[in-house]
Amino acid sequence: MSWPILLRRWLILTAGALGTLLVLAVALGAALEAGYFRAPLIRAIASRVGRSIEVDGDLRLHLFSLHPQVIAERVTIGNPSWVPPGTTAVIGRLSFALQLPWIHRPLGIETLDIKEATLTLSRDGAGLANWQWMDPRVPDNTLLPLVRRLSMPDARVLLKDDTRHLDFDGMLTEFEPKSAEGPPPVRIEGAGQLNGRPARFGIDGDPLATAEHTKPYRFKFEEQSSGSRIIGSGALPRPFDFRLIDAVFTAAGPNLDDLYFLTGVRLINTGPYRLAGTVARRGNKTRFTELEASSGRSDARGSASVDSSSDRPQLDIDLRSETLRTADLGARAAGLERGAERWLISDAALNPRAWRRDDAVATLRARRLEVGSIALQDVAAALTVDHGLLTVDQLTGHVWDGALSAHVRANLTTDDPADSLDLKLSNLNLERYAPHGADQPPLKGLLQARVLAKGRGRSLHEFASHADGTLSAALPHGAIRTALADLAGFDLRAIGLFADKHGPETAVRCGVASFQAHDGTLAAQTLVLDTEQVLILGEGSIHMDSEAIDLTLRAHPKRPGLRIRSPALVRGTLLHPSLAMRPRDVVAQTAAAVTLGVLLTPLASALAFVDPGLSKDADCGALMQEDKATKGD
Repeated sequence: MSWPILLRRWLILTAGALGTLLVLAVALGAALEAGYFRAPLIRAIASRVGRSIEVDGDLRLHLFSLHPQVIAERVTIGNPSWVPPGTTAVIGRLSFALQLPWIHRPLGIETLDIKEATLTLSRDGAGLANWQWMDPRVPDNTLLPLVRRLSMPDARVLLKDDTRHLDFDGMLTEFEPKSAEGPPPVRIEGAGQLNGRPARFGIDGDPLATAEHTKPYRFKFEEQSSGSRIIGSGALPRPFDFRLIDAVFTAAGPNLDDLYFLTGVRLINTGPYRLAGTVARRGNKTRFTELEASSGRSDARGSASVDSSSDRPQLDIDLRSETLRTADLGARAAGLERGAERWLISDAALNPRAWRRDDAVATLRARRLEVGSIALQDVAAALTVDHGLLTVDQLTGHVWDGALSAHVRANLTTDDPADSLDLKLSNLNLERYAPHGADQPPLKGLLQARVLAKGRGRSLHEFASHADGTLSAALPHGAIRTALADLAGFDLRAIGLFADKHGPETAVRCGVASFQAHDGTLAAQTLVLDTEQVLILGEGSIHMDSEAIDLTLRAHPKRPGLRIRSPALVRGTLLHPSLAMRPRDVVAQTAAAVTLGVLLTPLASALAFVDPGLSKDADCGALMQEDKATKGD
């Protein structure tokens, strides 16, 4: 058989086959439009999108068009396979028209209309969500179909996001404002309860009709809840893949902790604040840079990153500050506590549950840290959180020309965390400390101290109120100045501190304070102040739950003719100490004038308990032995 004849037969057979397929396609399309093969069609679509689909109402198809259209009523869409079984959406009426692929044009969606919808959206701590198009654990660069026009009026949204700790129940409205020229931009608004507080948000985006896979999709956003407001702008480098986001933002409000109700991130209480920065998300990794925060006279700047690719998100934080003030932080700064300050030691509480969700590594550097009236310089700290165990291995700084170093442990796996503290203070120059109302420092000398304590609690005050440990401090050499007598408001010759009322100062040979703590009560083990005129020995206790002082000082004169019969009673609190003298029935009092009060106040502000083996000075060691012998007599 000749080649032309074979070719003609092959062309005839091919044309017949194509004609038959065309007829079958037309017949199938007509059958589908007529409602036949409904169940197989739904199963095929469900298999293609990887989700179960049920259509309890009408299903209509218009296939013979440049934009084939599907209309379905009472549609239920289930969760994908990578999350637990459940329902993603219940839709009263769903309609969409396809944009068929062509040269350099992928498959798209010309219109998408969703009415009477309830969306139940969820994401677990590992970042697996039921709204994701593909399994995020499987690398995939498939371009998502672009939607050219979207309508979804009055949709109810129920969102539970364990990754960002968000719970939302509200209404979502989408509409495209009329535009006199060109395609209309996108406007999406929503309102409801976000993390238990009323919230509103809005998003403005580029027109959907002009969106392209080859250029970023730009948008602006605004969120508001509990007085805090976030505004910003950004872009989706690959529309509409929300795994990739670049944005800048600014937040402001009366209390930084209120951002929890917008972001799901538990922060700290502050007064009025401002926070700004940039954010870049790449899959499960999010990085915040150029962060700048301020509240009161406090400031901070730096960067932070979150890696949520595992079951426990990993945080990496690096912050630095020119000035940080404890007065700008905590419930009192936020106006949540009224009245005068009750405690010297801070009662600002941690939220252990917030620290259990994530693991973290953080560094902090502050040029100046103000703790009450005490200013620390060049503070640096390194913090880690590993499965709820918080560790501060390196905390250093300078105070009053001396050095501070500390190690902290806290087990935050329970709501009543177990804590430990090792704090050292060396060569603190007491001439740098002048109490309110004093023209000059009442003491001079270099103070040495150490804190060793274990306890439980969510705040420093709660920890101190239940702690066991030791506190000791030593002043190997120094002087008590007449400024102390002036501040006290009475003549300290009553306890022999000044032989001459007009003398400038009395030399201190040694001062030692050593306390043993049990369940928050500090019992004085050694309390000695040795001056040229008198040896003062003390006893008693300090109750850290109330910060109440109950100490007695007894003077032993060194010079003939100086007789002191009445003890000095130290009372009041660490915040407001007082001294009571009882020569016969006369009582003289002051609030912050007693030598021990001046000595303990800066220590208590750092916390409370110290190791008695601190001082190696020979005279101080002898004084400790003399103190024990005197008490024994």
